[in-house]
Amino acid sequence: MKPTAQEPAAGIEQAISRILRIGVTASLVLITAGTLLSFLRGGGYGHQPSEVARLIGPAGAFPRTADWILGGLLRLDGGAVIVAGLLLLIATPVLRVAVSIVSFSKERDRAFVVITSAVLGLLLLSLVLGRAG
Repeated sequence: MKPTAQEPAAGIEQAISRILRIGVTASLVLITAGTLLSFLRGGGYGHQPSEVARLIGPAGAFPRTADWILGGLLRLDGGAVIVAGLLLLIATPVLRVAVSIVSFSKERDRAFVVITSAVLGLLLLSLVLGRAG
């Protein structure tokens, strides 16, 4: 029996669905674990109003480097675990768009490859510009 054109598309849709579910679930687990670590260790932000202002103010002290995140993950720092969960949450739809490009390429649908590639380019550009700003 020959596979129909809809069978590969259904497989790709299932893969995309799996990516979204796993990404969101793993992100939720990381954010929850980071929150619990912050509360259990008691060294998190938010105990005093001045700490919150220092965190989110114009010259905010919120960590912005990969070294901080990796070091914090190794130390099981709650803030670093939360940031890792948020980064995973941001990366999940970007990965979904990338997988869609592969799917459209396999289907030889050039119009959707171009459109989806433009969407991926805009997503990546927004991440770069957000980092610069």
